[in-house]
Amino acid sequence: MVWVPTPYVLVEKMLDMAKVTPQDFVMDLGSGDGRNIIAAAKRGARGLGVEWNADMVALSRRTAQKEGVAERAQFVQGDMFTADISKATVLALFLLPDNLTRLAPKFLAMKPGSRIVANGFAVPGWEPDDTQKSGGDCGSWCTAHLYIVPANAAGAWRLPNGVLTLEQNFQMLSGSLTSGKNSMPIENGRLHGDEITFTVAGSRYTGRVRGDAMSGQVSGNGAGAWKASRVRS
Repeated sequence: MVWVPTPYVLVEKMLDMAKVTPQDFVMDLGSGDGRNIIAAAKRGARGLGVEWNADMVALSRRTAQKEGVAERAQFVQGDMFTADISKATVLALFLLPDNLTRLAPKFLAMKPGSRIVANGFAVPGWEPDDTQKSGGDCGSWCTAHLYIVPANAAGAWRLPNGVLTLEQNFQMLSGSLTSGKNSMPIENGRLHGDEITFTVAGSRYTGRVRGDAMSGQVSGNGAGAWKASRVRS
C-alpha cells in the first residue's frame, strides 16, 4: 500500500479549522509519519497517533524527539479500528471513504462538541460543518472537512405541549411535534455539538441536549423557556 502524507500546509489548515488549543487531546488514526500529532503538539496540545506500520511508529517517535515534543506527542503501533478514541477532543485524519464509513459509529460515540477534521475525503452521508482549502504547496490534497460531533437527539421527547419525534442524520434533524390529533413537521432542525435548533409552526426552539433532557428558549409563537425529556420505550 502506498503511503501518501498530508501536505504540511494542509496539516496547519486542519488544526486551524479544529481550533486546536493546549487543552485538546488530538488523535490520528493511521498516523503515518506522525506529522498531524507533532504539529498539534507544537501548539501545546497532547496527542496520540495510532499506526499499523511499526517502522512508521518508530520514525514518528524519532521526529517527535527531534522536534522537542516527545512528551506531548505519543505514538503506538495498533489497529485504528479497535483504538480507544473516547478521550480525544479532536481527530485529525487522512482516511479513505470506506474506512471513514467503518469508523463512523465510533465517531458518533465521542463527546458532543468533539471535532473531526479530515484531509480530502468526506465522511460518506455526513454534511461537513465546514470545508476549506489551503494555499501554498498542497499538490492534489488541498481540501479539508470539519465535523462537529453532535449529541444524540434521535427518538421521542415529551414536551408540555406534546411529543417531539426526531430523526437524526449526523447533525441534521427532521421529525414532527404531535399534540393531540395535530402533527406539525419540524423545519431547519440542526445540532452543533450539544446545541439544538429547530422550528415548529413559527416557533423557533434553541437549547441544549444533556443526555435524556433538553431545555432552552422559544422565540416567536409561545415565546419563553422550554424543556423536554426523552421517552424511553
